[in-house]
Amino acid sequence: MSDANTAERPTDEEESFHTGRVVVLAAVAALGGFLFGFDTSVINGGVGAIQESFGMGAALTGFTVSSALLGCMVGAYAAGRLADRWGRTRVMVLASALFTVSALGSGFAFGAWDLILWRVVGGLGVGAASVIAPAYIAEVAPPGIRGRLGSLQQLAIVSGIFVALLSDAWLAGAAGGAIEDLWLGAAAWRWMFWAELVPAVAYGVLALMIPESPRYLVANGLIDEAKKVLRSIQDRGVDSRIAEIRRTVRQDEKRSVRDIVRPGGTTLLPIVWVGIALSVFQQLVGINVIFYYSTTLWQAVGFSEEDALTQSVITSVTNIVVTLVAIALIDRIGRRRLLITGSAGMTISLGVMALMFSQATMAPGPDGELAPQLGDTQGLVALVAANAFVVFFGMSWGPGVWVLLGEMFNNRIRSTALGVAAAAQWLANFAVSTTFPSMAELSLWFTYGFYAVAALLSLLFVAKFVPETTGRSLEDME
Repeated sequence: MSDANTAERPTDEEESFHTGRVVVLAAVAALGGFLFGFDTSVINGGVGAIQESFGMGAALTGFTVSSALLGCMVGAYAAGRLADRWGRTRVMVLASALFTVSALGSGFAFGAWDLILWRVVGGLGVGAASVIAPAYIAEVAPPGIRGRLGSLQQLAIVSGIFVALLSDAWLAGAAGGAIEDLWLGAAAWRWMFWAELVPAVAYGVLALMIPESPRYLVANGLIDEAKKVLRSIQDRGVDSRIAEIRRTVRQDEKRSVRDIVRPGGTTLLPIVWVGIALSVFQQLVGINVIFYYSTTLWQAVGFSEEDALTQSVITSVTNIVVTLVAIALIDRIGRRRLLITGSAGMTISLGVMALMFSQATMAPGPDGELAPQLGDTQGLVALVAANAFVVFFGMSWGPGVWVLLGEMFNNRIRSTALGVAAAAQWLANFAVSTTFPSMAELSLWFTYGFYAVAALLSLLFVAKFVPETTGRSLEDME
């Protein structure tokens, strides 16, 4: 098993890659991650307005917000198999179409269940993008910079979150509130969804302009086309790389879910369980509570709608900055060390949030109902701790898990295993996001205490079970 410094000693073949060309291809694939972040977070600024417009309670509100994640789970599971049958770029175009339809439908929604339907459609696109982007990037990137390029997926996700929250804040401000009418007699929260149309269409157009993955082409006998693609991204070693890819795809025609099951057994391969656990832990720490509910959370403890939206934007900017830090570090210090550091920091920051909310007092909220209120000092500490949590997640588990899922499985099982792991991630995300409103009503300190325990368990899991993949070629993941 190689150490983290392997990535600092690229081979001649790795040095022959046209880095600029590879970065462009990775960036287009990662645009799916931008839509992933935008689509799942755009509802943040409109949660209160939608709840009021459709007269929803806490449970239905939670389900409406998280319903997209059911689509994500199905889309993630199906995307791997569709990518092997249709190709990576065609699945990107399909995801673009799903994002477009979802944005239109969500903006025109006339009730909670109608909105839920369009959210699920968008979730199918998110799930597909969550699988296809890391797989495509891993298959075109040289080992020496694969971690940094794979991290573009997370950078795109957090950028999508930032743009969604920024546009939410701007649209709500322009209308005087998310529930107020803006243009053409439509409420601001509807325009929040329609804003997604621009990147959704751009994703589909750009996906049609990039070449298919060399691995997919080789697996389907299109050797000449695969060589043409490889020659566009590297000067030397094309024939040897084709030979190495062919060696690992000889039995791909027989690939099925059985490939990720132990020979002669009924349980999954250990490495697949590791991928599933990484996906689940990434969600159990509660990161998406920050990005789906932060506006309503800060309002609940005394912030105005305008200030709460501003805090959400600041948090998303913080996430972008620390993701850039992760991109700079991930190929230098290795995946495991980054995850362990992040888990330790998340445990402490979430513990501090739990402590602050345990000291909240009950007072009438804006709607006249009793709600937890933080004092000035407690509110400031909770705000700092929340942003510290985002810092530690963004520099580690955010990009690290996506990079690992794209590269930790050998070529024979990658698409299937990645689809299963991503589906598990969306299921965990759904569970956390759906239960948060009800858990928050019960006790905010207990809720964040639960996430802190999950962060601690994630540290122990990585230390014992997660392999280091830094600097190893995909063909070596056997």
